[in-house]
Amino acid sequence: MHILLTGATGLLGQGVLNACLSSPDVTRITVLARRPLDRAEAKVNEVLLEDFSQAANVQAQLSGIDAAFYCAGAPPIGTAEKEYRRVTFELTLSVARAYAAANPQGRFFYVSGANSDPESRLMPLRIKGETEDALQRLPVTTVMLRPGGILPEEGTHSPHGVMRMFHALASPLQGMIVKNVPGAATTNGAIGRAMIALARSPSPPAIVENREINQLGQPAA
Repeated sequence: MHILLTGATGLLGQGVLNACLSSPDVTRITVLARRPLDRAEAKVNEVLLEDFSQAANVQAQLSGIDAAFYCAGAPPIGTAEKEYRRVTFELTLSVARAYAAANPQGRFFYVSGANSDPESRLMPLRIKGETEDALQRLPVTTVMLRPGGILPEEGTHSPHGVMRMFHALASPLQGMIVKNVPGAATTNGAIGRAMIALARSPSPPAIVENREINQLGQPAA
């Protein structure tokens, strides 16, 4: 498969990129990014776009891609509502529309969040719910993944210092948390492996909750 990946340098995107690089089912990865990656990989082709709102300008470069893994976003804590809406809703829809126009038979996978709901009184959950609704109206197959807490697998880390400190403290219990509370937390690598499994599926579900992400995203034996 040829995969389009956004957010490759964030905590989530790092794990998804590693899963794609490790998967024999993924033969090519196009990374849509604002800045060049700090690693060179034979499978990876980079498309640089400083402003994702201009995704239509690179539509031709997105053609022939089997599935898009959208992992970009803004942190829900510390981001003002106007900026959170711009990043979460407007930029996501801009890329999704360009991808759908270039690949009408493709699939768009969006990493949303647990309890996303356009009627929620919590701002991040409301905006993510609105984004899900808008994506589902596009003329392309869409899949919403709703993880709870996202923990880093080995070799990945959050770009935010506070989250790195939290993950370091949680690291000794990480495996126990995912195993014993499978509906509450997952890892960035598990999300990547789940996406790949869903992209291979002839008929993926429209919504995938945290528990199913962990089931689909188990590492290969």
